[in-house]
Amino acid sequence: MPCVGDWLNSPLSIVQGIFAQNVPNSDWEKKVTEYFKEKLKENNATNWVPSLNDVPVHYLKPNSLVKFRCMVQDMFDPEFYMGVYETVDSNTNARVLHFGKYRDVAECGPQQEIDLNSSQTVTSERQTFYCVPVPGESAWVKEISFLTELVLFFGFLNPRLHAYISASQARVSPSTSYTPSRHKRSYEEDEDMDLHPCKQKEQHMGNSCCSGGDIHGCVEPKRLETEASAGHHVISPNCSPPLDLNFPLPGEKGPACLVKVYESWESFKVNDVLEVFGVLSVDPVLSIVNSEERDGSALDPMECMDTAEEQRVHSPPASLVPRIHVILAQKLQHINPLLPACLNEEESKTCEFVSNFMSELSPVRAELLGFLTHALLGDSLAAEYLILHLISTVYARRDVLPLGKFTVNLSGCPRNSAFTEHLYRLIQQLVPASYHLRMSIESMNHSRFIPHKDYTANRLVSGLLQLASNTSLVIDETQLEQGQLDTAGVHNVTALGNLITWQKVDYDFNYHRMEFPCNINVLITSEGRSLLPSDCQIHLQPQIIPPNMEEYMSSLLTAVLPSVLNKFRIYLSLLRLLDYSISDEVTKAVEEDFVEMRKNDPESVTADDLHKMLLVARFLSLSAGQTTLSRERWLRAKQLEALRKARLQQQKCVNGNEL
Repeated sequence: MPCVGDWLNSPLSIVQGIFAQNVPNSDWEKKVTEYFKEKLKENNATNWVPSLNDVPVHYLKPNSLVKFRCMVQDMFDPEFYMGVYETVDSNTNARVLHFGKYRDVAECGPQQEIDLNSSQTVTSERQTFYCVPVPGESAWVKEISFLTELVLFFGFLNPRLHAYISASQARVSPSTSYTPSRHKRSYEEDEDMDLHPCKQKEQHMGNSCCSGGDIHGCVEPKRLETEASAGHHVISPNCSPPLDLNFPLPGEKGPACLVKVYESWESFKVNDVLEVFGVLSVDPVLSIVNSEERDGSALDPMECMDTAEEQRVHSPPASLVPRIHVILAQKLQHINPLLPACLNEEESKTCEFVSNFMSELSPVRAELLGFLTHALLGDSLAAEYLILHLISTVYARRDVLPLGKFTVNLSGCPRNSAFTEHLYRLIQQLVPASYHLRMSIESMNHSRFIPHKDYTANRLVSGLLQLASNTSLVIDETQLEQGQLDTAGVHNVTALGNLITWQKVDYDFNYHRMEFPCNINVLITSEGRSLLPSDCQIHLQPQIIPPNMEEYMSSLLTAVLPSVLNKFRIYLSLLRLLDYSISDEVTKAVEEDFVEMRKNDPESVTADDLHKMLLVARFLSLSAGQTTLSRERWLRAKQLEALRKARLQQQKCVNGNEL
């Protein structure tokens, strides 16, 4: 059987072996998937695979097995490729079948030519996703994911250690498969080569020969691009401007990838968070081929179907936007590395993890409540509601109404103390993905919130609201000044309102808008009542006013042990994923209680109040680890709501503000 290094370092050789043993049977593809699925089921095997989230592309071996945790930002049109093709030896006329799956470029030997008219040729279809790192992913998620792999790396004390070290050399040293010229260039120079293909072509033209099977330096390598795509428009040979990687949030780092999916791509959609395992393709030949296609020298302009801009976006330099040919892919329930990847599975380890954590839930909740109380300047009631907000999630949709959303407006926030900034930093340490939106006239008028379709480049241009499910969005209204919103600003504010109310974003396709449902936790901080809608307003009542807000907030984090902080992170992620139900008996008791409340105060108790109390009771129960509503939790929910309303009424009496 192949060793660890074979399937990690040379997955295509494994595929070649399975292909050779099973041709002409059509089930060789299924056997490839099953082989790698079994390999990755081995103890901690998924952590053996180098991750593009942790390791720069130029440190990874081309054609090795890699993984990538990402969000589907866009879906390109399906493409055709040669799934199976036949080569003919020009000297002996010997014919050999090859597979084109998991490749961008069809391989053939020095004396071989591809027979394009062979009856053995099989044309197949694959789907290309444009994927980016999860927007707003917290630094601790990246750090823990990477440290987990390092611990595994150094923790092997058995004979597999040597094989694993051999397989993992790609993550600690540059690949030895690169040509000498690539070793001599710095990474920045390599980016420059790919941004300016004319330079790279000149360098390749200087290599007049190639030896053996190494074809990286050939002027005309004996392989053809496997995509059966149409020709492209002629464009100017001048070097193109820097490539926009189309990240939804400003300041994001990490690689964007073209992820090529071969099976079940219809089960994935835009904004899904995936973990993919596949073959890394960063072949320099791709840049040459794409440059020549854009050159137009070999193409009939009448046959051109794609614009130059579309070609540039859909075929970017491989070192800037590497390709991953997916062998296995899965949707992720969450991106918290402290939790098992899939909590729905009835595996003994998963069940044991959940039961062990649930047994110590009460002290974790108490510590988290204390931590958030200090963060909210001593306000324990606001801390209770913040916990409920952080574990809230849209669990179902009834017609157009999203059930489970719990947008909180924290009013009464200090205006000039950077309170929201520091509160966000604390929340960022607790949740896997988040974004701080500073609301101002300038940001509303000049930011791009809504993704829109660029038909010239045939791509979806991202916007700030293209976020992954369960992202925490903190909107800061405390910096909002008086001013005039222009048309773009009005559209952005409307988009925020629709996101909060309906948990959807209407993407702009020029001639129409398309609804994309989402599941975003929105926390709004404001001085008075927010301009935006919310499910719950809680007015902050600080019990302490620290002389130095930054120093105070920083001391809170340093005072928390890393192990305790990790428990907070597990707590908030795990409780979002628990099922919840209300028994018929409790339902009847709640209905009777609500009728009694309406009798006592028919004007102020409405159906909306019942919905809000049920929502508070739901998350209050889950926060205590209870998956069903009890009488005790229902009474506690009523008490919290009464305290919250009384505080708002008191504030109204003080300054006359509208509730």
